[in-house]
Amino acid sequence: MLIFRQLFDSVSSTYTYLLGDRLSGEAVMIDPVFEQVRRDGALVEELGLNLVTTLDTHVHADHVTGAWLLKRRAGSTIALSRETEAQGADRYLAHGDKIAFGNRCLQVRATPGHTNGCLSFVLDDDSMAFTGDCLLIRGCGRTDFQQGSAHAMFSSVKSQIFTLPDECLLYPAHDYRGLSATSVVEERRYNPRLGGQLSEGDFTLYMDNLHLPHPKKMDAAVPANLKCGRPDGEMPPDDPDWAPLTYTFAGIWEVQPHWLEENARTAQVLDVREREEFDGPLGHIGGAKLVPLGVLKDSLGTLDKDRPIVAVCRAGGRSAQATNILIQASFKKVANLSGGMLRWRAEGRPVVGGSV
Repeated sequence: MLIFRQLFDSVSSTYTYLLGDRLSGEAVMIDPVFEQVRRDGALVEELGLNLVTTLDTHVHADHVTGAWLLKRRAGSTIALSRETEAQGADRYLAHGDKIAFGNRCLQVRATPGHTNGCLSFVLDDDSMAFTGDCLLIRGCGRTDFQQGSAHAMFSSVKSQIFTLPDECLLYPAHDYRGLSATSVVEERRYNPRLGGQLSEGDFTLYMDNLHLPHPKKMDAAVPANLKCGRPDGEMPPDDPDWAPLTYTFAGIWEVQPHWLEENARTAQVLDVREREEFDGPLGHIGGAKLVPLGVLKDSLGTLDKDRPIVAVCRAGGRSAQATNILIQASFKKVANLSGGMLRWRAEGRPVVGGSV
């Protein structure tokens, strides 16, 4: 069984793709974004996968790749085109190579044009392909920098992408209109730059007259991506270390019940249920401070910013919202109790009140 997820970075309008083999648990990630590594790593963990390889379709000019940071955190190898000048990859790919993950693999197709080191990745059964900035949805990447060539792109699309089966789904590295996927037959028919009966001459004239502005992040992104995303100076912030926290794909830091039981005297336990729940059948954790979620914003002054806060509710939903409120109010050491009072009681941990 194939696991497939399409992720999005709203700042750069970049799509990141996670593909996993359920049987082996091995996975690959295409075009990760530096600022989204924590999110993407949480998804990999929640799905029970082992990230073995990150792939970049090309040396990006609009964002910094998360490849190096994922290697640092997850131990994944870095792979990209051997036609790039990037340093620090573990594998340099050529046309015809295969990237295995469990019983599945991606086939490498060289598709230069946007840059000379652009690659597309085709799933082993030809059901989907990841085209980077070569072919976009009803468009294509620009060809006016990083050794770009309209002639090379025309050839790449016609010979390496449009020759795939009609029903093959195509997933680009970017979309700026909220579109998520297309297909070979759609782009052959309807792509206004490359589809229908448009000739190579039509295409090159079109591309030569785009007159697009210089990419905003190019001067910073390209040098960083030539080192596979490894920063020059300041390192990215480490995960909080005041407790053994877990970051969820929903964007919430969580702490496990056993840690809170052992550290209840040093942490502030913030119960955000209503009074009748606090005194109800589930009981409450000893020393917990009751501040219902609806009045939390007006009660922030009653909390100590210097002490860790663990938010608690019945099952973890309202308390997750409470952690967001606290973080927005500049509280630094904040976490959600995983599973809430339902899990706390199910594990037989001590409570005040409640029914047996």
